[in-house]
Amino acid sequence: MTPDHGSTGGSASSFPELLRGLRRAAGLTQADLAARAAVGVRTVRDLERGRSSRPQRTTVELLAAALGLAGPSRMEFVASARGARTAEPARSDEDSTVTAPAGRLPVALGLPPPGILVGRDLDVVKVSGMLAQADSAGPALVSLVGLAGVGKTALALAVAQETGAWHPAGVAGIVVTEISTASDVLSAVATVFGVARASDLADRLAGGPALLLVDAIERAPGAVVEALHRLVVMAPTLRVLVTGRHPVGLRGEWVWPVTPLELPPPDAPADLRVLSGYPAVALFLARLRQVRRDPPRADEIDALVGLVRRLGGLPLAIELAAARGRILDLKQILDRYGDRLLELARSSPTWLAEAGTTQAATGRAALTTLRDSVAASYGLISPADQAALRRLSAFRNRWSVELAEAVLADLPGAVDRPRAVDRPGAVDQPGAVGRPGAVDRPVGADPVPMLERLMELGLLSARGTGSVRFRLLDVVRDFAEQRAAVDAELPAIRRRHAMIFARLAAAVAPKLTGASLTTAVHQLDEVASDLWAALAYAANDDPHTALRLAASLPRWWRFRGRDVAGRQWLHRLLADPRTADADPGTRAWAQVGLAQLAAEHDAGPQELPAVRAALAQFQRSGDVGGELAARNMLSRLLIVTGEHDEAREHSLAVLAVAGRTGLVRDVAVAQNNLTWHEIRVGDLRAARRRLAAVDRLSVQCGEDRLRVLARANLAEVARLDGRYADAVDLGRRVIATLTDLGDPGHRRRVLGTVGLALAQDGRLDEAGAVLDELRAWVAGGGDRSDADPTCARAATGRGTSPPFGESPGPVAARREDGVCALIEATLAVWRGNREYAAEWFGAAAQAYTGCGDLRDVAEALVGLVANTDDPAVRAAERSRLEQVCRDGGISLLPREWELIGPAGSDGSAVGLERREQNRPPTMPSAQFRSRHTPGSPPVR
Repeated sequence: MTPDHGSTGGSASSFPELLRGLRRAAGLTQADLAARAAVGVRTVRDLERGRSSRPQRTTVELLAAALGLAGPSRMEFVASARGARTAEPARSDEDSTVTAPAGRLPVALGLPPPGILVGRDLDVVKVSGMLAQADSAGPALVSLVGLAGVGKTALALAVAQETGAWHPAGVAGIVVTEISTASDVLSAVATVFGVARASDLADRLAGGPALLLVDAIERAPGAVVEALHRLVVMAPTLRVLVTGRHPVGLRGEWVWPVTPLELPPPDAPADLRVLSGYPAVALFLARLRQVRRDPPRADEIDALVGLVRRLGGLPLAIELAAARGRILDLKQILDRYGDRLLELARSSPTWLAEAGTTQAATGRAALTTLRDSVAASYGLISPADQAALRRLSAFRNRWSVELAEAVLADLPGAVDRPRAVDRPGAVDQPGAVGRPGAVDRPVGADPVPMLERLMELGLLSARGTGSVRFRLLDVVRDFAEQRAAVDAELPAIRRRHAMIFARLAAAVAPKLTGASLTTAVHQLDEVASDLWAALAYAANDDPHTALRLAASLPRWWRFRGRDVAGRQWLHRLLADPRTADADPGTRAWAQVGLAQLAAEHDAGPQELPAVRAALAQFQRSGDVGGELAARNMLSRLLIVTGEHDEAREHSLAVLAVAGRTGLVRDVAVAQNNLTWHEIRVGDLRAARRRLAAVDRLSVQCGEDRLRVLARANLAEVARLDGRYADAVDLGRRVIATLTDLGDPGHRRRVLGTVGLALAQDGRLDEAGAVLDELRAWVAGGGDRSDADPTCARAATGRGTSPPFGESPGPVAARREDGVCALIEATLAVWRGNREYAAEWFGAAAQAYTGCGDLRDVAEALVGLVANTDDPAVRAAERSRLEQVCRDGGISLLPREWELIGPAGSDGSAVGLERREQNRPPTMPSAQFRSRHTPGSPPVR
């Protein structure tokens, strides 16, 4: 370690010579000393030969004990090993002469090089900029505060190096020990600046500003406060940079929180070059390179991102996890330690001693595990704040002040606050959580001061500008959660958490329509991890709360492509005998929601009895909104089961009730649903009129999404009418809007309309590109555009939440196969291959059979009949088509009759007519109901 600026005194002996001399004086061989100290013989040999310039502090302490050193001899030995001079016993700055007791003097440091610092450029610039002001405008005291292992010491060393030129009187540092007194601190400061007494510092530093680094102030906070208070008076040109887990608390102190390193966002591409630009990943890769030769493989990238995000950007945690790369690959590290980060321990590799965030650079004893690191900060806060931290551990990701207020509402001293359920998290829910007498100082009604205290200690971070921006580090949350479990608080904390989010979801659910849709979806997206966690816990321990929560989420689940998982949750909760006595209205909404999600996979008819029961319940209770939702759902399901007249009656009833009660949006939904009936009977003009009404009403009620879906239907009507270019242009605009809205199901269905229109218009290359996209969805297991890794740990560990890019169900996959087959068939017609066309039309009919909508089957059969030359086969398929039309109440359009010709016509005439017109057969949209809003779940 290099000498401090401005320090004086004789040179200490080199450590190798000192160690060799002490060993020989004790009559020990290298092997004897190694055995006594419990270190390796090679370690002793390398130290004596000077091959290890910076031995571990633990190793030095073990050697000192083995050599029987104590008092000044031990201090000299330790200081020599660290490359620093020993602070001589010094007089205090008072008149009396005081000799510091042996072993109590803080270690005096000549500052070592800071090493390579990752992701701290802004911190260095900001802190250095303050300290570089040598006039009175600059602060006399700057505190770097944060959790152990976050990199405070490394940052301080970098700042000291950066600002050295601005401190001509010198830059020096000390490390505080647990037994230091104010006199000890002052004596050490005097020593590192080369004077005998602290009172001489004013003369010593008269040549200009000087910088003093004081590390680990939390070890003796009282002594540091007293010493620094006296220092700033006696040496006004002295700037002090301190590191600790809490601020010093002096007037004029400037606190700089040292936060964890930046993490890659959930949507970061799985590209190592891109990921390396995020400091947390860069540090992990740098440390990994020192224990393993090869960079992460392609199949390890996901594990790399998951592991770094789980480590929370805490440098110490990153280094400890990377050290395991010597034995394990990244997937194994994540699997082994992902749920027990607190058990990560230091394995003492040599590079870790040189790491920028470790305490070895300043002689600080290493913490054994991450648990020790968090426990040290946890022990610095009051019992009241500890109780609050245990409650806050229920949050799985980010949260707002209002949500924290709800979680902490019944701590001693808290008072009820007015409810404002329109705001995310602004809810209140009674229920005792803490143990009687668990806290000795109330948090009070306002949680902000407590949050400030936790943030000052680095236990809490805040990122972003929205209200939902606070987050506990994963290691802090895990520690607090384990403490809550030990104190038997965890079940009650989780129950409260679930009740809070059930109320939040219920408040947001009615806003998932109209102009508020985007905002409401975003509100739920922000707390998605907590919604899943609350559901997972409450489903087992509080099923009534779980049912209330799940009944509020179907529309959000559908918008985000989570319909499979949502359907499973609702089915499980409704079937749970413990919810049989739940609120009837809640059960009714859950039944309608279940049917909405099941209909996305053409399984809605299974829920018909439940939806009928829900309608009856809504009518008994006078819930008009519920009645309209149930009728809309019945209209959709009855179309699938072939009960078209009853389906139309329900839509007309919705039109009447909604019109009578002034519910404009529900009128628009009913008109949209009735559009399918007009197409079913072949009246495209009436369908366009209804869609025009939907457009107007949607604007009137601010329902942008419904307007978009109506335009999707209009694109389908344009295709049916032979206006293919119009259908493509309108459909593409709709797709772009649906991508922004986050509705993958409808986007995919509109994509089918565009693909068919392109194929029918002879734009073969464009149709092929759409076909590839549709097939990629089926082969890839679903739409993964909304994936959110923050929900990978919904409840108490990883992997408990449903996957976000869910695989399509078998019915949905068959339906998409049917769309693809129709596009293939049309392309084959354009290429003049009638046999291939007939084969693909037959495949489409088979894929659609059993998917719920006979209109899909009819479309495929029209193409099959039109492209079959064998009279017998043609007659059989025509008979099949007629049966499908009778069963589905379907009237073919004039264009369709032209294609299939009168009964008994042979196939050659049809083929000749098609070739003469240079146009493939017009195919009415069999996907209309299954791809667009009449087949979409009604909106509550």
